[in-house]
Amino acid sequence: MTDLNDMPPSLRAAGDSWVITESVGATALGVAASRAVETAGPDPLIRDQFAQLLVSAAGPAWARLTDAQMAWLDGDEHGRRLHQIGCNYQAVRTHFFDEYFIAATGAGVRQVVILAAGLDSRAYRLAWPTGTSVYEIDQPKVLEYKAGILDSHGAVPAAQRHAVAVDLREDWPAALKAAGFDPEQPTAWLAEGLLAYLPSDAQDRLFEMVTALSAPGSQFAVEVFAMNTRGNKQRWQRMRDRLGLDINVEALTYHEPDRSDAGQWLAGHGWQVDSVNNHQEMARLGRPVPEDLADEAVTTTLVRARLGVPAN
Repeated sequence: MTDLNDMPPSLRAAGDSWVITESVGATALGVAASRAVETAGPDPLIRDQFAQLLVSAAGPAWARLTDAQMAWLDGDEHGRRLHQIGCNYQAVRTHFFDEYFIAATGAGVRQVVILAAGLDSRAYRLAWPTGTSVYEIDQPKVLEYKAGILDSHGAVPAAQRHAVAVDLREDWPAALKAAGFDPEQPTAWLAEGLLAYLPSDAQDRLFEMVTALSAPGSQFAVEVFAMNTRGNKQRWQRMRDRLGLDINVEALTYHEPDRSDAGQWLAGHGWQVDSVNNHQEMARLGRPVPEDLADEAVTTTLVRARLGVPAN
């Protein structure tokens, strides 16, 4: 576990915004690059046919990051192994949340909200049941970048996609409702790669708002981070040194020691919670973390929750 006293000064500020190649936007490109690597691999857990396109449009250095052979790490076997673990994790978490949406819509949910959607292409690549609406919330410039590239290449959403251009620190529930969201209908929510970028009080407010907007039968999937960044620091440094890309998740996230435990918060507010450690899920799906690199691998908890129907 990283000592909080060793954390660098935060690069975040109230009301900050970004384009896709800067700040938090750059992390979305990094995640999508991992999905591109997985998709191009020999036996992919997930298939995101849009990831390579979305990342490469940001420039040649980003395009190199999508290389499944990781040629940009030639001569650096340790770096290659660390980067492979990171890509494996992104594949496993994507698979986990893909399966979550498949199960939720299989249970009859037809309203989906992706919080801080970034370069998530699920509205385009998953086989959504007829009548499903997918709401993507993120900053305007991020949504514009994604839609512009996909539209220019003829990509067509597989559901009714609604882009909700609003910062999650603003009145996003009002913007969501204005886009057509119906709080009386069950919803499948997703907070993937989000919570660490919110201060602890903002995280709790987000949970409160999601709960207030959720009809009985709604579901909520969450990725919860532990700030173990030893191995990722090395990955980010290699991206800077070899590709000139500045992805510094550590300085973009919040590290308050008193942050609420997401699973406990949800369980205490009417949600039925199931969770799994990411290392366990990675092993289950055939992507185990090598023992000699366990201390350098990211640690998260993948959470699924369901809001019960009130008793009569």
